[in-house]
Amino acid sequence: MKHKKGTIKKVMIVIIALTLVIACLAFYGVQDVISFPTKQIKEDCKVETYEYNNRKVFKISPKEGKISNKKILYFHGGAYMAEMTQDHWEFIEKLVIDTGVTVILPDYPLAPKYNYKDVFAMVKPLYEEIVNKVNTDDLIMMGDSAGGGLCLALLEDLDEQIPVPSKTIVISPWLDISMTNEKMKEVEKFDNDLSIDKLKLAAIAYSGGMYTQNYLLSPIYGDVSKLKNVTILTGTYDILNPDVYELEDKIVKTGGSIKIKTYEKAGHIWIIKSNSDKKLVDEGYKDLLEGIENE
Repeated sequence: MKHKKGTIKKVMIVIIALTLVIACLAFYGVQDVISFPTKQIKEDCKVETYEYNNRKVFKISPKEGKISNKKILYFHGGAYMAEMTQDHWEFIEKLVIDTGVTVILPDYPLAPKYNYKDVFAMVKPLYEEIVNKVNTDDLIMMGDSAGGGLCLALLEDLDEQIPVPSKTIVISPWLDISMTNEKMKEVEKFDNDLSIDKLKLAAIAYSGGMYTQNYLLSPIYGDVSKLKNVTILTGTYDILNPDVYELEDKIVKTGGSIKIKTYEKAGHIWIIKSNSDKKLVDEGYKDLLEGIENE
């Protein structure tokens, strides 16, 4: 009997390992991954790099032209498994030049080598260090996809004495990595980028096999009353879109409010992706700039 149990355990370990490998291939294999600032952004912007908890943090600011006092703490997407892409760097460069803000980009730990505990061990103290140096009236937190979910989970995890950003803006956020919303199946027919099954594999890797409805993993299950001055930009052709309205319902029930801007037929992180419909990109980007620049 002990031998049988040992065999079953070994088989399960192999299955989990294979699952994580498949998840890696599903995300790393299809993305133009660039871990470091591109040559172009180095030419057009001021790029500084420093170490924090054995990870890199990039600070991107304008060299000339429009200069703002505002700082954006930005968490990139990639299902918690992928690095910044070419599209991400081009988007950040455009954002810095158009607004004059300084963008702080943490190279946070990625699954499957690391899990959510490792991520929060970096980003939470980093955030606290930033708010000790930056007036929070000038601080905006932003993120896309998994990075958007990370923004909201971080807000829910902050101690009461820690000041929050003046606003938080997230694009196509991943709010529930358990992927249990039945409405996703209908939207999946139109989503050309994501699939429910692939995201479930990424969720296994990021959670370390833990309960995926933990708010640090899925902020839709957290204390949503802590989500103040939050704006979500979401497209109807994104499988993560249905959870945005689930989150809104929960926030409204607590007496709070959230700004949601919905774009018909826009896909996942369409504002960032270079192959998106230009009209939809321009519409979303205009709203994003207004959210950043308006007090």
